[in-house]
Amino acid sequence: MAQTSDIVNSSWNPGQAMPGENEPVVKVREPLLSEVLTKVNNAKTKKDKIKILKNHDTPAMRSICKWSFDPNIESALPEGSPPFIENEAPEGTEHSRLSTEHNKLYHYIKGGNDGLQATRREVMFVQLLEALHPSESKLLINTKDKKLHQVYKGFSSAVVKEAFNWDDNYQRKDV
Repeated sequence: MAQTSDIVNSSWNPGQAMPGENEPVVKVREPLLSEVLTKVNNAKTKKDKIKILKNHDTPAMRSICKWSFDPNIESALPEGSPPFIENEAPEGTEHSRLSTEHNKLYHYIKGGNDGLQATRREVMFVQLLEALHPSESKLLINTKDKKLHQVYKGFSSAVVKEAFNWDDNYQRKDV
């Protein structure tokens, strides 16, 4: 803890960390999952792709990757893009983000919420797509159809497994 003499005898200014304390962390805008996967797509080497995924290791990114690559997870939705109106809100002001909506994705996979009627599930999915940024809507549709590896070059199950320390069953090895 800083002493009064430390503050008086320093070049400390209000808004700065106190002498002897860590610098304050300024959180910049968290990138959309689609932006992270575009970075992965543009990375030249497998090592770089893994590093990007590790730097953006979030529950939302793990959910998307697991749904897209784990063969045991099946979509409860029809294949393809449903008719929906893309969200036209400027980037950063969209109503919703996959990073906050990922915990509701279980509704859209078999075994997640089997009591939900198919038409209600599809309506909920369209509502989610319409609330997301258009790039995240496309990402979610490709995730559902297990086509992320076709859209993002070099984004493979091997890269995902290594980045998230997953075994062949898409479970963490260190748990």
